[in-house]
Amino acid sequence: MPQEIRNQQALIVKVISRDGILFDGTADSITSYNDQGLFDVLSMHTNFISIIHKEIILRRAQVITNRMPITTGILIVKANRVEVYLGILHD
Repeated sequence: MPQEIRNQQALIVKVISRDGILFDGTADSITSYNDQGLFDVLSMHTNFISIIHKEIILRRAQVITNRMPITTGILIVKANRVEVYLGILHD
């Protein structure tokens, strides 16, 4: 798929914790960490699910718009939508 087409569609992102919705909006890319290391989710990313840790970084127009430190969570990508569920581990 040509790069200019990929960049035209923003990801629809929702970050949810036990306390409620922390972010509900769009991003051009998302960066986080899993057991394999640092990874990015871009527009039109393949379906994907991962346990994440350390932080979530949201970008628009190549600028960091939101940086959230986290302990653990689950990141799910499907059909250009990203859902992140935080606080998945019980103390």
